[in-house]
Amino acid sequence: MIRKMLFVTTLAAIIFSACPYIKAADNPPGESYTKSRTSSYKFDFGPGKTEPGYIQITPSTVYSQELGYGFHSDSLLSYVMAIDRGSDDAIRSDFCSSTSPFFFTVDVPEGNYQVTVTMGDEKAETATTVKTELRRLMLEKVRTAPGEFATRTFLVNTRSPRIAGGGEVELKDREKTFEFWAWDDKLTFEFNDTRPTVCSLEIAPVDNTKTIFLLGDSTVCDQPREPFNSWGQMVTRFFTPEVVIANHSESGETFRDSQHRRRLDKILSLMKPGDVLIMQFGHNDMKERGEGIGAFTSFKSSIKHFVAETRKAGGIPVLVTPVQRRNFDEQDKIVNSHGDYPEAVRQAAKEDNVPLIDLHAMSTTLYETLGPQGSVALFSVPEDRTHHNNYGSYQLAKCIVQGIIDNKLDIAQYIVDDWQDFNPAHPDPLESWEFPASPQMTSLRPDGN
Repeated sequence: MIRKMLFVTTLAAIIFSACPYIKAADNPPGESYTKSRTSSYKFDFGPGKTEPGYIQITPSTVYSQELGYGFHSDSLLSYVMAIDRGSDDAIRSDFCSSTSPFFFTVDVPEGNYQVTVTMGDEKAETATTVKTELRRLMLEKVRTAPGEFATRTFLVNTRSPRIAGGGEVELKDREKTFEFWAWDDKLTFEFNDTRPTVCSLEIAPVDNTKTIFLLGDSTVCDQPREPFNSWGQMVTRFFTPEVVIANHSESGETFRDSQHRRRLDKILSLMKPGDVLIMQFGHNDMKERGEGIGAFTSFKSSIKHFVAETRKAGGIPVLVTPVQRRNFDEQDKIVNSHGDYPEAVRQAAKEDNVPLIDLHAMSTTLYETLGPQGSVALFSVPEDRTHHNNYGSYQLAKCIVQGIIDNKLDIAQYIVDDWQDFNPAHPDPLESWEFPASPQMTSLRPDGN
């Protein structure tokens, strides 16, 4: 049996390092390419036979604007290896793999996409976790035995700042730099875990699928780098391919910031009847000062405005109380640091008959269960009392999913089959919880605290 192995060479590394993709200034968010573009792709990874109708991908397939797809520089954190087992199955006989995370990028217009990925190896075990865009968890620990293959499908949302009808979202500087993956006209995949292995990748646009929009602050948005993470990046893992999640949250923002920067306008321009908008603010709203500013005045008024606008567009609003900060008193009980703002959310939900997920209460239970010392494991670094790491955001995402179920929302029908009811008083044991961290790190904390 013929076996071929291709490695990223030093020369390819030089090409990678010069790749224009990694320079945000070359393709600022909101600016499209002038070349013709497509929305559908079929990629056959590996050096062997190529399936008819598919594009062959080997480690030398380096992203460029002209090509419109390929591996990019972050894959240099380890060599990408291509192996051909020599069988007649063009898709399954060959693949690309690595011992560390690698990245693959495809040019696509703004929209929702169905992604189908085939993983496995005829002769060895594989373990693959797939994240998209800014570390949105799509597939978790897909394991295959030697000779076993797994094909999984998920939906992913891509976006640009442009708003139909004119204008665009006013991006922060951080969104134009190390968060620009969330706004460029590309779809980026991170293949991670102990032995990520990709045989094929198919991408196709989907229309009229139900969308769950997210809007909130740093505890909800797509955080670009470790050790920070949010429940909005993890909740994607718990939904089937019949629904797509579009996260329009941003660090440091309030209801009024989100409206001023036209994030709400952007969502409403995309919203279809039956779509859902889940909103969680309060962390930063409580810091606003001025005449008429307060929990039961400006904040509550903003909630009602967002609810009314969502319903006007045919959408279904869902309110979430702000997640707690890790502040304990002498009795090891969490101290409410949000003042009247959680109660203002509860009141608005009751008055306007809006489903409520009380994350403020659920996170209190979670933190107190783990205690002052144990709860440190939920957060990015010990001194951070606001922003979570992968473990913390995963537990909070489970709180959100359980809240969807408890509220008997229609979108509960799209929760994955392997879901098990979650009680924040019984979080996943840290000692047995495993999750592949992304390779990019930062010491720069998100806006807000």
